[in-house]
Amino acid sequence: MRVLVIEDEPDLARQIFATLKEEGYAVDVAHDGEEGHFLGDTEPYDAVVLDLGLPLMDGLTVLERWRRSEKDMPVLILTARERWNEKVAGFDAGADDYVTKPFQMEELLARLRALIRRAAGHASVQLSCGPVVLDTRSGRITVNDATLKPTAQEYKILAYLMHHQDKIVSRTELTEHVYDQDFNRDSNTIEVFIGRLRKKLGVDVIKTERGLGYRLCAPEGAKEESGEKPERKAEKNAG
Repeated sequence: MRVLVIEDEPDLARQIFATLKEEGYAVDVAHDGEEGHFLGDTEPYDAVVLDLGLPLMDGLTVLERWRRSEKDMPVLILTARERWNEKVAGFDAGADDYVTKPFQMEELLARLRALIRRAAGHASVQLSCGPVVLDTRSGRITVNDATLKPTAQEYKILAYLMHHQDKIVSRTELTEHVYDQDFNRDSNTIEVFIGRLRKKLGVDVIKTERGLGYRLCAPEGAKEESGEKPERKAEKNAG
């Protein structure tokens, strides 16, 4: 998952950057509103952490311009404790949630995880695809209750596919969402990581859609087990 952080306080920006990187996010940082607006306008992000008190262009203006241009990525705003009116203005401008300064990084992470899950249509903290389960709180991935140990890049790819399961995801989209702006993006490496993931998973959940990309979906057997088998329905109808 790729996150944009727009914060003009150098120490806080570094702290948020380090925390998000440690949690497995690809992170870009902007220190003023103009740069932040440009990045959010031209790059795809799964979420944005946006301070409202920014130089060159304030956070509310940045957010309003994004929403007017139909940029719909979830935005978490940072506000000062005594300025409650900023929260109201932020929501009216199109913010999805807020954190009040000073804050604990655990709260920021929890709110970001929730925003990203909801944006992808998931309510639970655990994402499941057949026997594969991703706990978004701990980052733990299990396959048939056995813990999977992916590399950092393999984890980012699998996490993105888990959030967007049953949808075709192109190599370009994966590249844009698992690497930050400064990373040397080579979409061919995605194929290598996908191959490694398939071997580690040991179950056929990552499908190749020729010429289009990849799709994560539960194996046919797992789909049948979640519903009633056709022959059992037939027996009931006969009875």
